[in-house]
Amino acid sequence: MNILALIQKRYTAKKYNAHKVVPQEKIEELKEILRLTPSSINIQPWKFTFVQNPEIKAKLASVSMHNTEKINQAQLLVVFSVADDLDAFENEVVNEFPQFRKEMYHKMKTYKSEADLKIWLSQQVYIALGVGLTASMAMGLDSTAMEGIETDKYKTILNMTVYKPLFAMAVGYGCEEDSNRIEVTPKSRRLLENVVETI
Repeated sequence: MNILALIQKRYTAKKYNAHKVVPQEKIEELKEILRLTPSSINIQPWKFTFVQNPEIKAKLASVSMHNTEKINQAQLLVVFSVADDLDAFENEVVNEFPQFRKEMYHKMKTYKSEADLKIWLSQQVYIALGVGLTASMAMGLDSTAMEGIETDKYKTILNMTVYKPLFAMAVGYGCEEDSNRIEVTPKSRRLLENVVETI
């Protein structure tokens, strides 16, 4: 199936089949796909936490607003976090990146305020979410992007210090009774000519 056909078929799952297990090899493949996500100046300011432990997943579900049921049903929850402690992240940049990338990051820091730098870093993580949603569909999995989480409570439950959760993605197999499935509720998007301009 080509990429256009995949995107045409993809939908946001509202209900999951809690009994259909996602093969571990698919989960490992998704980890590697997210690791390879592109980012501006290849700065990779993220952490992807794959939550499969039912007890921890249930704790996170309880602080996920209207997403509680989806998280409890889905086999996997991926939490997308961004570097929040910039001094600690600076150490990661220094220790892990080649010299030219360190220099590029330091240039970014010279003309951005700390607040703007954090916004820029967060914007990179949204790229990874798009990759994750598309990759899940390509692997025959359903997914749900969720900004509706209590990020401070996620941070506490996951014992994070350097990184801050931004949003999450439930992954699993959609339930046949989900009214949001494409065959029940067709995809609704604005007209091409209203969102794409050719010059």
